[in-house]
Amino acid sequence: MTASLHSASGPARRTVVAAAGAAGLAVALTACGGSDDDASSSPVESGTSGGAPDDGGGGGAAGGAPLARTADIPEGGGKVFADRKVVVTQPSAGEFKAFSATCTHQGCAVKSVADGVINCPCHNSDFSITDGSVRGGPATKPLPAVEITVSGDSITLA
Repeated sequence: MTASLHSASGPARRTVVAAAGAAGLAVALTACGGSDDDASSSPVESGTSGGAPDDGGGGGAAGGAPLARTADIPEGGGKVFADRKVVVTQPSAGEFKAFSATCTHQGCAVKSVADGVINCPCHNSDFSITDGSVRGGPATKPLPAVEITVSGDSITLA
């Protein structure tokens, strides 16, 4: 009788441990911001598809106020403007690009630009500074382009 009680408690313990692990995973995934579908419907992306002019969907940061000076953006690198939800890059001298600063994987904010890539620290997705394409990591969609205007040494969101 002791043997049957002992063996009956084994599967129940495994079930409890497995359920606790699944609950922890669900909490961790929820904390990261959702699924790829959530990021694809973000307001930042909605106004930037197909190279069309940004209709103000760049996180409410559109319109006239200078974003940066051209000297602020290193050649071969870039700078993240977290408050404006945009990252501006300079792939080659005098060529400036801008992309949404919201990672397309799970909606985290990208944090840095180095060695020709924009990095999202949440799951280490990397994106090209030239066109926003995925260079590595779990992200499968590129960062959407954001329209900017460069006039003299001033960069503004269009």
